[in-house]
Amino acid sequence: MILSLRRRHAAELVALSPDVILATSGAIVGALQEVSRSVPIVFVTVIDPVGGGWVASLARPGGNATGFTSYEFSMGGKLLELLKELAPGIKRVAVIRDPSVPAGSGGFAAIQTVAPAFGVELTAIGVRDADEIERGITAFAAGANGGLIVAGPPSSVLPHRNLIIALTNGQRLPTVSTTPVLGGVLSYGANSADQYRRAAGYIDRILKGEKPADLPVQAPTKYELVINLKTAKAIGLDVPPSLLARADEVIE
Repeated sequence: MILSLRRRHAAELVALSPDVILATSGAIVGALQEVSRSVPIVFVTVIDPVGGGWVASLARPGGNATGFTSYEFSMGGKLLELLKELAPGIKRVAVIRDPSVPAGSGGFAAIQTVAPAFGVELTAIGVRDADEIERGITAFAAGANGGLIVAGPPSSVLPHRNLIIALTNGQRLPTVSTTPVLGGVLSYGANSADQYRRAAGYIDRILKGEKPADLPVQAPTKYELVINLKTAKAIGLDVPPSLLARADEVIE
């Protein structure tokens, strides 16, 4: 049902004959390209445009879409590093991810690669529905020395945001994510406002005659470390001063 709605809305949008479309997720880019391979698309906050099949390569997109990625798979390792710095006693880590998309499987693989160096055991939790999430987090939280990473992608996780926050806070699980809207004590990810500003530049260039096929897909240039002290207090966690000193934003 969701996929059919996306296609219908994409068809309605393309029928308006826009000069360029700004897309805010890979799923939206895919739906638009199913309808048209000629209307220019500039995307933001997309994780893996090559793996998703929306561009031929980052350097030479080759089609009607280009834009700005919000995540590199190596960031999965960075999230684990930050989680261990946040709570050094963690020995077990659950990773919430969507295995049906390249961003979810690739991000989890990156965390798997570095997990032995941090001495942690990983557990994967899917996001097919609320029951899967609740069962996964509840079962994981029954053990000791646990922490959680919300790896996403955000488009798959956001529908369950409130449930995940309620469960992780209720189970007192130290949690890190890629964006503050997904909850957790700490988040680390691309500055979304910067992505939109840079997208405006690409849109201007396309309106002046350049083609998306010739504009390289660009990686983030600004990352943000956000710490939520309110959440930390709620789960009884003291945030290390070293993290607080590096934070771009502290929520109190």
